[in-house]
Amino acid sequence: MSGTDVSKIRNFCIIAHIDHGKSTLADRLLEFTGTVSKREMKAQMLDDMELERERGITIKARAVSLQTVLDGQQYELNLIDTPGHVDFHYEVSRSLTCCEGALLLVDAFQGVEAQTVANAYAAMEHDLKIIPVINKIDLVHARVPEVLEEMNQVLGIDPDEVAKVSGKTGIGVPDLIRAIVERVPPPTGDHTKPLQAMVFDSHYDDYRGAITYVRVMEGTVTKGQKVRFLRAGVTYEALEIGQFAPNRKPVNQLSAGQVGYLICNIKSLSDVHIGDTVTIPGDHGAPALEGYQEPRRMVYCGLYPSDGQDFSELRDALERLSINDPSFEFEPETSEALGFGFRCGFLGLLHMEIIQQRLETECDIDLVQTAPNVTYEILKRNGEVLNIHRPQEVPDSGEIEEFRQPIVRVNFVVPNDFIGVVMKLCQDRRGVQRTNEVLSATRTMLAYELPLAEVIYDLHDKLKSATRGYGTMDYEVIGNAPADLVRMDILVNGKRVDALSVICDRRDAERRGRAVVKKLKLEIDRHMFEIAVQAAIGSRVIARETVSALRKNVTAKCYGGDITRKRKLWAKQKEGKKRMKSIGSVDIPQKAFMAVLESGE
Repeated sequence: MSGTDVSKIRNFCIIAHIDHGKSTLADRLLEFTGTVSKREMKAQMLDDMELERERGITIKARAVSLQTVLDGQQYELNLIDTPGHVDFHYEVSRSLTCCEGALLLVDAFQGVEAQTVANAYAAMEHDLKIIPVINKIDLVHARVPEVLEEMNQVLGIDPDEVAKVSGKTGIGVPDLIRAIVERVPPPTGDHTKPLQAMVFDSHYDDYRGAITYVRVMEGTVTKGQKVRFLRAGVTYEALEIGQFAPNRKPVNQLSAGQVGYLICNIKSLSDVHIGDTVTIPGDHGAPALEGYQEPRRMVYCGLYPSDGQDFSELRDALERLSINDPSFEFEPETSEALGFGFRCGFLGLLHMEIIQQRLETECDIDLVQTAPNVTYEILKRNGEVLNIHRPQEVPDSGEIEEFRQPIVRVNFVVPNDFIGVVMKLCQDRRGVQRTNEVLSATRTMLAYELPLAEVIYDLHDKLKSATRGYGTMDYEVIGNAPADLVRMDILVNGKRVDALSVICDRRDAERRGRAVVKKLKLEIDRHMFEIAVQAAIGSRVIARETVSALRKNVTAKCYGGDITRKRKLWAKQKEGKKRMKSIGSVDIPQKAFMAVLESGE
């Protein structure tokens, strides 16, 4: 294929709610176009991370080039497979920037879900040509007419335009490929202009350095050519360029409209930025592309190596991961209880779990993680505004004028039978109902405004169990609002344990404080003196438990005899314990922290 004919290229991605069959449909496209032979084929071909295969979800967007012949013409289709979970919405938005079209996939049984709606709007914002597809039509329970009606009602999609396919059996895939070629516009771009390419992803290879995924917007890049990364301001030689089919396949050049990768022997991780522009060095280079909006981290938690020894290993591992996933950030911090570690910011709880698992499996590091919390904003009496990522940073209550928390707008799509349960769930979490929209005879979409802290923790699990797995949700942050929040500290023997402080609503503080001190009482070993475990807000103690002292029976040798002698011995023992309490220090075992943090209290 000549490097000039842009009209024969189609760039598209597949977007859908989680579990609607994106990766399976991608497998059929790979198989049908002959990109992967039957012998090499395996299920979820593009989910090559061990963790993705284990959990059965897509975490990273993946790019692959398909060659197909239609009516005697050869076409190149560049497919980007994207994740469906709300936490990875950022991966989806990056992929949309590199495409001209999107396949909007809807499950023939489950119909339009919350994430389907969010992804469809995101695609419309990027001006993509949307090809609506109903997947899994081979299911016994497929409800194709009802789902067509839902798509029409919620997204205004004409039922005649919808392609009907089965990603499992391959029904309708040839027609879908024809629809992609006929409906998705070819990329605009001129191969004679100076090179301008967008970095939309990257990963780190131990042998080749950073491998950057690019979409060429203008111009051509050839092997051995010098290229310049604008944001980092560095120049490298393109040692290898190629496309994914689906494994790396070197080519001599990539021209406008194509998607592929560059290997430039980049060893310094700080030189690669997602959203950067690659062009030619010198004064005639192309201007920088707009790139992406910085992702907003929603959840922060501390990650500490459990031995305290692997601090530098943990830092290297985090750096390697951050090149592959730019949406999480980290900075060093120390804690009296846990030693040296990092404060990390994530897009959501699933994202946090995935990063933690990747650190443990790919980098073989044992981690201790502190309770996750969201970013709060505090307006002080002197007019200063603070962003609070960890409870320890909260100033004394006398200095606080206003405590603000992030509020999200949550869209729930639920069967009509469960509307009451979901409303109760939101009311318990101080939610305010905004809209109520009927999608079809059986399903309704509710919109609520809720504090983010109430959403990230367990709302998704609670929603699933309350609606027997049929309810779905998706959320976006709309801003900060004042709330009655306090910092609750845990004191052991009068000393504050920084790793266990939390920010919570004043009305919940007492319940949560009691739960934590009860848990700690069971986990802290008994010492020679009694230990007070307290929960406090400022200087006011709201809950207390006492770990009783180990005692030796000092009167064992006084059988019978005078009671005053026993009293004397007991008084002496008490005196010793008192002195020991003032100078002794409490040993809090690692598992006590783990127990409190895991219980999600």
